[in-house]
Amino acid sequence: MNTATQNLEDDHVFILRLIDIMEAMIQQNCTNTDHLELAVNLIRNFADGFHHAKEEKLLFPMMITKGFSDQQGPVALMLSEHDLGRLYTKEISNNIELLKQDKNNALQKIQTNMKSYINLLRNHIAKENNVLFRMADQVLSADEQQNLLSEFAKAEKIADQEYNSENSVAKINNLAAIYLQ
Repeated sequence: MNTATQNLEDDHVFILRLIDIMEAMIQQNCTNTDHLELAVNLIRNFADGFHHAKEEKLLFPMMITKGFSDQQGPVALMLSEHDLGRLYTKEISNNIELLKQDKNNALQKIQTNMKSYINLLRNHIAKENNVLFRMADQVLSADEQQNLLSEFAKAEKIADQEYNSENSVAKINNLAAIYLQ
């Protein structure tokens, strides 16, 4: 049976692929601002805007009703890591603008923030997949999992169509064809 937590883990497969692409962009000293901006847009619209929204607006509040705290513990940690990821993404984006203006150290700052984002997200996803989602599986009934899944489907319908799951995966695969040889 498909569950809400499995749906989130399925998203993680593509987010990890995007992170692999970002790592390859660093290794290849990518200065293609269109590709760098696409990576940022995929983070903002798919990884954060859609995936994290499913967690923050749907899964985490349900876990809080089951006794988890949003002030300390695993849910609070995931929320703070989402915020940190947004900070790195903002810095990447700001420095892409500086790279377009040929400003000193812009590429280095992009790469430094990309590395920080990559490290954060790899660890974050491992914690969610191996700890947080397993905790959720313990406390959520089958009906609650299915209710969450239907709420996820509603979120998909109202998501920015350019960055819905299907289109985001296609964009990730297009970047992978360029950077993951």
